[in-house]
Amino acid sequence: MIASPGQRSPHEGLRLLNDAFGTEIVCALRYRRHHFILQGISACGVAGIFLLHSNEEQWHADQISARIVRLGGIPTLCPDKLRAFALADIVSGTSVQEMIVQNLIAERFAVETYREMIGYFSSLDSATRILLEGILIAKQEHAADLSVLLETE
Repeated sequence: MIASPGQRSPHEGLRLLNDAFGTEIVCALRYRRHHFILQGISACGVAGIFLLHSNEEQWHADQISARIVRLGGIPTLCPDKLRAFALADIVSGTSVQEMIVQNLIAERFAVETYREMIGYFSSLDSATRILLEGILIAKQEHAADLSVLLETE
């Protein structure tokens, strides 16, 4: 839950960014895991999309990490702490359709979380808000990609 305007602090902003950083790392790992698990000619297209999304999630994590440092914080890279910060988990699916659904759920959750974070930073830090808006657009595109895949599988 994001603090109300009267409760905002620099520490809260860094915590939110570390939560987002952990989430992006976990999402990148989940997509990558699904990419490698998928086998067979019929899964090649989906596996490729998962790899593309994984790379984009890693790029988001890198951008957020750089922003955390710019704001005077330290990105959390300890695996145990990453899992604690992460807003989504790595989930194994047993079918292509389950993997698509799991990733779609995570992306939709991330869309709502980024919308809240953008609201939090809107009056505090325009550079962070702009960064998060760009990531939000990518999240919405990922969700749209996955929705199309779900319809075709």
